[in-house]
Amino acid sequence: MSIYVGNLSYEVAEDDLKQVFSEYGTVKSVQLPKDRETGRLRGFAFVEMGSDAEEATAIEALDTAEWMGRNLKVNKAKPREDRGSFGGGDRRGSGGGGGGYNRRY
Repeated sequence: MSIYVGNLSYEVAEDDLKQVFSEYGTVKSVQLPKDRETGRLRGFAFVEMGSDAEEATAIEALDTAEWMGRNLKVNKAKPREDRGSFGGGDRRGSGGGGGGYNRRY
């Protein structure tokens, strides 16, 4: 499991997060997602710690803490939802309605 870190400064670097979280245990990995189009950081990260106990300690200590001028939002990361393909949900039962008129023969 990993930790979600939200409301991050757009100036944050991976090493900055490693340094802060290493005060609470072993940091196994840090992910800083970037926007696909702009390459800009998205303002959140995922941090994986060495153990559940270290994660719990880091979450308790850092949630709502002020860092780099922002109040952090730190909690257990939720599993990623499978959003499926583009274009909406279930296609069953979505029969076509034609072109908006009734054709008569």
